[in-house]
Amino acid sequence: MSGLFDNAPAPPLAEALRPKSIDQVIGQTHLLAPSKPLNLAFASGKPHSMILWGPPGVGKTTLARLSAKAFDREFIAISAVLAGVKEIREAIQQAEQTLAQSGKQTILFVDEIHRFNKSQQDALLPHVESGLFTFIGATTENPSFEVNSALLSRAQVYVLKSLNKAELQQLFERAHQFAMTEVQFEEAAIDTLIHHADGDARRLLNLVEQVRNAVLAPDSATKIVDQTFIENALSTQARRFDKGGDQFYDQISALHKSVRGSDPDASLYWLCRMLDGGVDPRYLARRIIRMAWEDIGLADPRAIQLANDAALTYERLGSPEGELALGQAVVYLAVAAKSNASYKAFNAARAFVANDQSKPVPNHLRNAPTKLMKELGHGKEYRYAHDEPHAYAVGESYLPEGMAAPHWYEPVERGLESQIKEKMSFLRQLDAEHQKK
Repeated sequence: MSGLFDNAPAPPLAEALRPKSIDQVIGQTHLLAPSKPLNLAFASGKPHSMILWGPPGVGKTTLARLSAKAFDREFIAISAVLAGVKEIREAIQQAEQTLAQSGKQTILFVDEIHRFNKSQQDALLPHVESGLFTFIGATTENPSFEVNSALLSRAQVYVLKSLNKAELQQLFERAHQFAMTEVQFEEAAIDTLIHHADGDARRLLNLVEQVRNAVLAPDSATKIVDQTFIENALSTQARRFDKGGDQFYDQISALHKSVRGSDPDASLYWLCRMLDGGVDPRYLARRIIRMAWEDIGLADPRAIQLANDAALTYERLGSPEGELALGQAVVYLAVAAKSNASYKAFNAARAFVANDQSKPVPNHLRNAPTKLMKELGHGKEYRYAHDEPHAYAVGESYLPEGMAAPHWYEPVERGLESQIKEKMSFLRQLDAEHQKK
């Protein structure tokens, strides 16, 4: 009599094509090519704890499983999304039982390790140190921020990369040969699939499976898959983006640095990447205003006004019309004269005040609204600058008594600041001549 599970469903294509050995892995050549770190580690037969850090669908789980095979260890996998202290305790007991019965050590794989809190991560430490199991963690988030320093210090971090177009092409060919050799694909259709995958191997295989199901549907007569068929068969998917995660901060950093580097094309690229990924345009508007103040400053004060106007325009128009204003502001900031002189001066002054004692205001700078204050000398001998030549009180000091001129603000010779620099040099020359007299 046939069993209840004789006709078990076929596994998803991504699982069916999961590499069975290191040489079947596509991508990560910077780690797996001959003489590269993981290749050498597997060849040595001596496992070590590691953290695999990279975006989704690049082979973190696969490498963890292959590690157990390469090192001849038992393999226990838990997901930090679903597991808690109970599951950790059960994994430890299973590892202890395996060691006692067969003398075989275990590799404990924790997927999404960044989801574990500090106490859960700490629970692993004693057993990593004792050698009960070798720990392998997988994360899409920066381990420097998300993994306890104690656990991080006991594990080697390996950075995995998104698959490039050639690697995704190779993966597609493998999937095509495995799952649907009877169907032909036009080159444009393959390019569209690879574009939709966006560097994610698992996503590509899921897309291929989705297309296969559409092609093999009873009412389908398709034998040659073209670009139109792909676009009709696939649902629109946003590119990989993690709001609030590493990719978010990496891309806003790239936008800011492109503006600072005076590259309008790169600035527009990163702005549009973030908009495409679903970032709130209001957040981008705030960051653009910050760029104007930090990197352009007084070299071109119009940049600050334009950035504010762009933010206001977006508030009035919304998306998508208001996004044009943000794009125009980014272009203007990128091509504007640059100066961080005011930014540096502000930071220097703030640091000085934070570490200095409170100095009294000199008498000649004090307010004197009452008779008593005037009798105490408040405001005495103050020189009204507008009544002086060049509207400048030569030799006057506006700092606390005994404090040397710090010269925090030093304008650059770009944009409007070149004129400011020229004026400040003239005024300092007047002060120097007055001091000689």
